[in-house]
Amino acid sequence: MPDAAPSPWNIANIVTMIRIALVPVFAAALLVDGGDSMLWRLVATGIFLLAALSDKVDGHLARSRGLVTDLGKLLDPIADKALVGTALVLLWWPLGELPWWVPTIILARELGITLMRMAVLKYAVMPASRGGKIKTVLQVVAISLFLLLLAHLPAEVRDVAWVAMWAAIAVTVVTGVDYAVQGLRLRRRARQEGTDSAPEDGPADGASGAPRTEG
Repeated sequence: MPDAAPSPWNIANIVTMIRIALVPVFAAALLVDGGDSMLWRLVATGIFLLAALSDKVDGHLARSRGLVTDLGKLLDPIADKALVGTALVLLWWPLGELPWWVPTIILARELGITLMRMAVLKYAVMPASRGGKIKTVLQVVAISLFLLLLAHLPAEVRDVAWVAMWAAIAVTVVTGVDYAVQGLRLRRRARQEGTDSAPEDGPADGASGAPRTEG
C-alpha cells in the first residue's frame, strides 16, 4: 500500500507561511519614523534575517521528514521573492537609500527566471545551481547591511555594503543568463526530440542528462 501524501498543513509549510506573514511586519518596522529610527532599523534587520534564515529551516524539514508538497513548492519561492522584493523596493522608495536600477535589475531577473522555469517545466525541472545559492546569500548580506541605516554608520561600513550589493547584482545577472541558456537548451532539445526519429534519440543525445550537468 503506497504511503499517504503528506498534508499541506505540515510544519515545513507552516514555517514558510510564517515567513510570508513576517513580510508586512518587516515592512512596518522598517518604515517607523520614516525609516530614521536606528532602533527600529535594527528590529527590521533582525526580522529580515530571521525570515531569510527560515528558508533553510523549512527546506530542511521538508526534505528530511518527507514533507515536500505542491503547496510548499508554490509558497517557498513566493515567500523568498516577497521578502527580498519588499526590502529592495522600500530601500528605493520611499527611503531613497538605493537607486531605482538596483531593485529593477534584481527583481526583473527573479521574475524572468521564475516565468522561464514555469515555461520549461513540461520539458524538465531546472535544478538550483551553486551560483543561485551564492546569489541568495549575497542578496541577504547586502540587503541586511543597507537595512542598518548606513547614513548613521562609518563610511567603511557603507563601502562594504556597496561592495556586497555590487557582488549580489553581478552574481544575480550572471546566474540569470546561465539559467536562460539552460532553458533555451532544454526547449531546443525537446523540440529536436519531437521531430527526430527514434534511432536518433539515443542516450547520448537525451534531454535527461542536460539539466543535471549544467546546473
